[in-house]
Amino acid sequence: MQSLSQMFDKAGGGYDCHATNCNENDALMFKDGNLVAGSKEALIQHLVPTTEYNPDRTYVFTFLLSSRLFIRPHELLGEVCQVCTFQQNLTSDHIQKQKLGKFGQNVIQLLSEWTEMFPYDFRDERMMKQLKEISQRVLRVYPELRQDMGGITHNLLNKLAQLNRYEEVLSKLNAEAIKRSQTQIAPTTDIMEVCPSPLRLAEQLTHIELERLSQIGPEEFVQAFSKEETSKTVPVYRDMKKTHNLEAYVQWFNRLSYLVASEICSHLKKKNRVRLVEYFIDVAKECINIGNFNSLMAIIAGMNMNPVSRLKKTWAKVNKTKFGILELQMDPSNNFGSYRSCMKAAMWRAQGATDAREKIVIPFFSLFVKDIYFLNEGCPNRFENGNINFEKFWQMAKHISDFVTWQQVECPFAKHTDVLHYVLTSPVFSETTLSLASYECESPENSYDKERHKKLKAEAGL
Repeated sequence: MQSLSQMFDKAGGGYDCHATNCNENDALMFKDGNLVAGSKEALIQHLVPTTEYNPDRTYVFTFLLSSRLFIRPHELLGEVCQVCTFQQNLTSDHIQKQKLGKFGQNVIQLLSEWTEMFPYDFRDERMMKQLKEISQRVLRVYPELRQDMGGITHNLLNKLAQLNRYEEVLSKLNAEAIKRSQTQIAPTTDIMEVCPSPLRLAEQLTHIELERLSQIGPEEFVQAFSKEETSKTVPVYRDMKKTHNLEAYVQWFNRLSYLVASEICSHLKKKNRVRLVEYFIDVAKECINIGNFNSLMAIIAGMNMNPVSRLKKTWAKVNKTKFGILELQMDPSNNFGSYRSCMKAAMWRAQGATDAREKIVIPFFSLFVKDIYFLNEGCPNRFENGNINFEKFWQMAKHISDFVTWQQVECPFAKHTDVLHYVLTSPVFSETTLSLASYECESPENSYDKERHKKLKAEAGL
């Protein structure tokens, strides 16, 4: 089965409308055979299957992804149910099944794709109610599809249960990390004692990245940019801004950066700090080889934090050439041109790869989100005539379909729970504590640092 990303590539970034459907509604507008705009009502109509028509999978993904900017998911599913009921006269006691053709199978297919692509929509009780209503209407006519519908419901409930378990584990890990940070003043060990091998640490970081990446719903990218409209003609959707897993992933990046800085600054002996800096450089290098660019960037960001970067005596003993090569990856010039070239190479390697190790593509997440943000801000959602700018949503969906492909990769490396537990729960310094630790490692030399050190000590009651 083709991935969504491959389907978008084949379609050239747009939805190629079947000839029989191009004129189904004058409110849909096409350019070179691709749907580029339409009214909300026409786009919903285009989503609803009929006796012969089944919407293209790329259209279903794009519309369900973008529609939440102008209609709540439970309201959309309610409208789909109403259109199906009205068009096929499902309330009649004298339905002629043979006239409905493949309508039942087509509706079940739409529900299957919705629950598969956007399962988190169904954490809303209103969605589950609508799902039950539309399935009951279809099964009354097509009882032979009951097993198919049962499979859809079973898979959906499994996904939602898995999400609940993930969130519970995440909450416990975060609570343990906070507790340890509050109770432990000085570290009793460091990362190199727990995991001497840079390659092994890079592999364990990849485990964490792929697990957290896999839990982000594609709709979270759109919901992250949804704004509370003040216009009287546009409804406000405060209850839609659900981006918990996306935010948790950003927090993981920050934690890893602070962990790197904390590990380095926790050692008063210069030789130990040098050893750790060079260790993290090697870990970052292994992350590049794996295709784990998010951990790479977090490690570099940690070493570039002021409390670490100011340690001149430490850096004087470090192989700066190796670190310089890594820093090129984070060079923002030419819109992160160097990183984007590496990222393209990793994507090219992943396409058609048979070895699971070559399929891993973990983007620098902050930049990925930023790209989508600028795409969203750079183009209007609607045109002056009120029609929805679907061409914009094709482009957004193409970016996010790539992400969906990356998050489906299973980590091929063996798990080492002791390393994972250390990375996820080991105490990290706060910004103030990190700065104080840095000054303990190497005393302030200039007047600015001396004054700042004095101020920080006073604030900390030292």
